[in-house]
Amino acid sequence: MTPETVAATEAPRMMPAPPPFPAFGRLGAPEEVSEHSLVHREVSYAIAVGFRRLAMDIWLPRASAGPVPLVVWIHGGAFQLGDRRELPPTFAPDSVFRLLNEAGIACATVDYRHALEAPFPAQLHDIKAAVRYLREHAGLLGIDPERIGAWGESAGGHLAALLGLTGTRADLEGGLGVQGHSSSVSAVVDFYGVSSLPDMPPMDTPAGLMSGALMAAVPPGMSTEPGPMLVGGSADPALLAAASPLGYVTAGSAPFLLIHGDSDGLVPLSQSELLAGALTEAGVRNELIAIEGGDHCFFFAEDRVDGILRTAVDYFAREL
Repeated sequence: MTPETVAATEAPRMMPAPPPFPAFGRLGAPEEVSEHSLVHREVSYAIAVGFRRLAMDIWLPRASAGPVPLVVWIHGGAFQLGDRRELPPTFAPDSVFRLLNEAGIACATVDYRHALEAPFPAQLHDIKAAVRYLREHAGLLGIDPERIGAWGESAGGHLAALLGLTGTRADLEGGLGVQGHSSSVSAVVDFYGVSSLPDMPPMDTPAGLMSGALMAAVPPGMSTEPGPMLVGGSADPALLAAASPLGYVTAGSAPFLLIHGDSDGLVPLSQSELLAGALTEAGVRNELIAIEGGDHCFFFAEDRVDGILRTAVDYFAREL
């Protein structure tokens, strides 16, 4: 047989299939940041095709015996700005994470896609993927998967509320990251979040909150109102309601602590009052604390911010 005949009669060799692209990242080694805290930084909790990677930092208390509870911290920024490492300007740097660790509670501070990256419910899908990731890695992290809470401010309060209200809604889980775990939480602290987008007064966003340089990223003709921007630029009341916590309250919702300034010029106190009323009507334990003279981010109540944060941490210490 000629070499050509031999080649023609040989069966083609099958190449092994490449491994699938990972849906989430691995935990690295934690960094010692203080006598109270170890931090896993830049943890890729979900990889979304076509988007930036979704990351969180996990702050673990150093002095702990046995699995510890964990709180997911969700930053604000009108669904348009913000970062998991940034706290409101009225909060001391890292204060939320440090205070939780000092109380023996772990904290995962989470990034999520902003409104111009993807419309709702992408943001909720992201946060739920983060919770599932934490449950998947609970043993490695030394956290108790049955004791997870959610805490957010402004847009993050909105998402924390949704997380506490939709733990059994399979249609809102999304397909990102780790699968096969619950995304439910056992307690929620909501700082001045929106509960009903259709009931929000208009914001003077371009003039009041954003510079021209920031506004350059907004597509021509798109509303800069946080609610319409969150749902893809629409003012349709049905879409806004579907992205609002108020419509998801059930008797099985997690307990809530709501804290809101009574002089909030961006998100009126009535937003937290609406949610507190719906929770009470459904038989869900909740408490609403109004901060006298407090504006958004507790401006004009800066001397009370440390006490407000400790109130929230004490709440999680009791509930979790």
